[in-house]
Amino acid sequence: MGKVVLVTGVARHLGARFVADIRRRPGIDLVVGVDVQPPRDPVAEPEGPAAGYRFEKLDLRRPAVARVIAEHQVDTVVHLNVSATGVGPAGRSAVKESNVIGTMQLLGACQKAPGLRRLVVKSTTGVYGSAPRDPAVFGERMQPKNLPSGGFAKDAAEVEGYVRGFARRRPDVAVTVLRFANIVGPVGDTPLCEYFTLPVLPTVLGHDPRLQFVHEDDVIEVLCRSAVEPLPGTSNAGTFNVAGEGVLLLSQCARRLGRPTVPMLQPVIGWVAGLVRQTRLADFSPEQLRLLTHGRVVDTTRLRETFGYQPRFTTAEAFGDFAAAQSAGLLPPERLTAVTDRLAGLLGPEGTTARHPAHPTHPTQELNPR
Repeated sequence: MGKVVLVTGVARHLGARFVADIRRRPGIDLVVGVDVQPPRDPVAEPEGPAAGYRFEKLDLRRPAVARVIAEHQVDTVVHLNVSATGVGPAGRSAVKESNVIGTMQLLGACQKAPGLRRLVVKSTTGVYGSAPRDPAVFGERMQPKNLPSGGFAKDAAEVEGYVRGFARRRPDVAVTVLRFANIVGPVGDTPLCEYFTLPVLPTVLGHDPRLQFVHEDDVIEVLCRSAVEPLPGTSNAGTFNVAGEGVLLLSQCARRLGRPTVPMLQPVIGWVAGLVRQTRLADFSPEQLRLLTHGRVVDTTRLRETFGYQPRFTTAEAFGDFAAAQSAGLLPPERLTAVTDRLAGLLGPEGTTARHPAHPTHPTQELNPR
């Protein structure tokens, strides 16, 4: 009998994409999707042979998930319902309950499932926080200088704590925690993607943070590989940072989008962020503001050497795919690039090398045209 995979968070774009992909993988017999509402777009039937699919409408904060796991004899759980935003007009308190209380209920159900063999949890590199004294590159075993004090990052840190407790109680279950960098793609539905769709990008005066991105295609591939048996010589159990190679400065992102930046003092941009949230133009949260001030870069050596996967998209390529799907900015990207190249040439070799994103272990600075 093949695997039976339960997937949470299927109402979102990423969850629906994962369901469509995992159904085509060999050895999968049935996929059970769980969420508080059906996907906005019906899950497309894959071409050719595919595993069966069933959708169960339920709230993870309720104990009914244990019944679903037992009824379908689930042996693999992929928990994607840890998100910065809720489905529909959910407020912050409801999102936190869904992330934390929902995970606790799910883990309690998994604890009672004797047939469970694999648990995959979607997390975020946000658990490392963003602070002025952070190391240049975070590894999986490093602790943040300051623990996240609120928002999605704090939710993810709490979720990871409960998952570690589950792993100690059920050593027979292979547990994988995937800390994804900022996820981008043609369909960008994250708070950071919302920020980049603003016609003018407010930035913190005197700061040009380093950012990493991971393409949603690589996210789906890593999730699928986590849900099946590992390849020979690799292990898909453990905690892994997942990000595209290289870094981009915030100023580089703005130029690729053709959007002007408006540097502001930190107190002023905090007020602007609150205004943006109130008008619902974007979810400009305090933790996102810290990211856009101090940045964050993670090491992906374990992903390549232990997990056995090299992301197809670099950070620059992933963001480029996102930028290509956006409407044209106020300033033509080619004009911004031409001016930057000319100024960088005047600055000499240092300015020239800064035009190319560097590996995270060798961060560079780049001129930021205003």
